[in-house]
Amino acid sequence: MSFPFALGVVYILLYFFGQFTLPMAIITLIWGILSGIGGNINQYWITSSAPEAPDFANGLFLTSANLGTTFGAAVGGLIISDMGTQYVVLVGFLSLILSLVTILLRNYMFTPTQQLSK
Repeated sequence: MSFPFALGVVYILLYFFGQFTLPMAIITLIWGILSGIGGNINQYWITSSAPEAPDFANGLFLTSANLGTTFGAAVGGLIISDMGTQYVVLVGFLSLILSLVTILLRNYMFTPTQQLSK
């Protein structure tokens, strides 16, 4: 649950300090670490959704990562061409909102009390 908020803080820092070299280097390092953590979280969630078919789940993970990269780059390019480079962080925020909605939805659908009542 806290991952989108941590990444949101990084995006805010990117927006305000992106023009400075040293803070940008530190922010990029933190962003890269969070990206690795996020990849592990994503793979765990997708794999746990189909434990009886690990190869299928791994294919879903790779497909979703590639689609996310494709759509993110396309929307990011549109934002850059319309608003400027510093506003590309908005694409990250839109992605974070979407991820938070899906996390809340998954947590709601798979809470222990919900599973016991089924």
